[in-house]
Parts: sequence; structure tokens; C-alpha cells
Amino acid sequence: MIRWRPGEQLPILAVRDELHSRSFDEPDRWWPDQPGVVGGRDRQAGGSWCVSEVASGVTALVLNRPERRTGTPSRGTLPLAAVAHGERWTRELDHRAMASFVLVLAAPSGVIAWEWDGATLRRRDLPPGLHIVTPHGVDPGDPRALRLAPLLAVRPWRDVVTAEWPDDDEAALLVRRELDGDVYGTVFAQLITSEPGEVRIDHSRTPWHAASWRTRTWR
Repeated sequence: MIRWRPGEQLPILAVRDELHSRSFDEPDRWWPDQPGVVGGRDRQAGGSWCVSEVASGVTALVLNRPERRTGTPSRGTLPLAAVAHGERWTRELDHRAMASFVLVLAAPSGVIAWEWDGATLRRRDLPPGLHIVTPHGVDPGDPRALRLAPLLAVRPWRDVVTAEWPDDDEAALLVRRELDGDVYGTVFAQLITSEPGEVRIDHSRTPWHAASWRTRTWR
């Protein structure tokens, strides 16, 4: 969930759904070659699902699309490339061997989304306002987006999250389902508020518990 208005802070609510057995680190400065970038780190591949650059206030995040391909490069490099190179990331990183994704680059100056279906990379420059991104794309007509849009438009986003409970319903914000002897579900949520020179992240591994949220600020 992203709300962009020119001249205002850029709030982003990022919910991570993953196998519970796949370990990760909470947001921090994990990449020595990009010391000004903070984000959660996937321990298996070393990349991230969501990172922010403190100096610019820019955030990039990636979601996996429904199309599946195995044996491909990790998509966790995409957010790091996007905050490093901006909209020119396609010149620096070859995405064509990757499985399908949605990549969002959110800056104080505007928000861009790229959707890769395994064959074509499509760019969308998003207008000001509230946008919901799911594995089906930007502002899709899927049950999750349709249910959440009116709630997120009028209520504090963190209150929306803490009022939810993990469920396997396709309209649920927070997910939990059994999958081949493992559990796939919501393992992390973060509310990012950024502007050039400062990034604040409220976050939790169990976001349905209001008391579990913590806050860190990087300047």
C-alpha cells in the first residue's frame, strides 16, 4: 500500500508473505556496498523484498507474480538495484532470466511500477493517490484489493493491520496456510514513512499483535 502526494511524506505499508522456514533479518544497513540503504535481508539469497535509501527517501519493493519458474536468479536483487539506479535499473540488471514479478520504485517525486510476466516488462507511472499492489499487479480487481481499498482510505494503516488475523481466505490481508509440511504466511509487516534524509520503519513479525510493533529511525 502506497500513498503518494507531491510535497508530502511517502507512507508505505509492506506485508511480507513467505515460508515460515525461510529465515530473514529485520531492517538495517546490511549491504556494505550500499551503506545508505536499510531494509530486511533474506538470509538465503542475501537480497531483500523492500529497501529504502535514507539520503533520498526512496523505497523499492518487489512482489512475486503468480507465474512460476524455478532455477532462476533471486528477485531480491531488484529493490537494491532500483534504489541504486532509479528508473535506469533495467540498464544495470538483466531481469529476463528471473521469474515474474512486480517491482515498485516509490520516490518523493513519483511512483513507478514495472510488471514482468516472464515475457514482457511493462512500466506504469502511477498518479497521485492511494495504490494497492498485490501479486496480480497495481490496483487489481482481486478480492484482497477490493476489500482493503475502502479501509485503507479512511483508517490508519497500522490499525487496519492489527485488526486482522492470519487466514487462508483470498481476501485476507494477513495470510496463513499449510503447504507441503511447512507454513506459508505473513512473516513480517512494516510501515515506512520517508522523506529525504530520514526513514522511519514501524515493524513486526506478528503484525496482528499491536504490542509487538517496534520503531526504528535512520537519518
